[in-house]
Amino acid sequence: MTPPPESSGEPLPSTPLRLVALEVEAHVAVDGWDQPARMYALVRTAALVEAEPGLAEQLAVSLRDAPDGFTTIEQELPQDGRPLEDVLEGIEWPDAVDGCAVVVERIMLPPEAEADLPDDPDALVEAVAQHPERKDVRLVAAVDREGGGHSAVRARTPDDAPLLEGPDLVPGLVHALRRTLDASA
Repeated sequence: MTPPPESSGEPLPSTPLRLVALEVEAHVAVDGWDQPARMYALVRTAALVEAEPGLAEQLAVSLRDAPDGFTTIEQELPQDGRPLEDVLEGIEWPDAVDGCAVVVERIMLPPEAEADLPDDPDALVEAVAQHPERKDVRLVAAVDREGGGHSAVRARTPDDAPLLEGPDLVPGLVHALRRTLDASA
């Protein structure tokens, strides 16, 4: 993983997608680790208030602070044992949804560890779980219909692990989310 641009002195722009990705990561982090994947529909806050005027008071701060920002609406994901990638293949968002975000925990190994991994799926799961260099991470990806994307990665340890972020940290997950908004992506 490469360090985020902040480490080079170049701060990332505070785009609505970046802000919502960070907001979702912070929201999920409150509940700790060992969580199932979580998914959010993203709707432009201004459009939501226009469509549902009764929400104006609840969303006034969001609308004032980020008029082009997103409101997150958590969605239920099936807990049927299918991999997240397979679940995402079956999702098509309606036009009223301007973007989506997902948070999922994964195990990462250093690239050199891949050569020693078994081919058998059951043995692979066990080998990865027991690998001494494994890192548990939380991945966040957010995309919008305009083609924008932002992602973030946080390691489980140490407790104060920094949040790495950027547009291309988890390209496979970003691409899978884009397909939920546009099947031709």
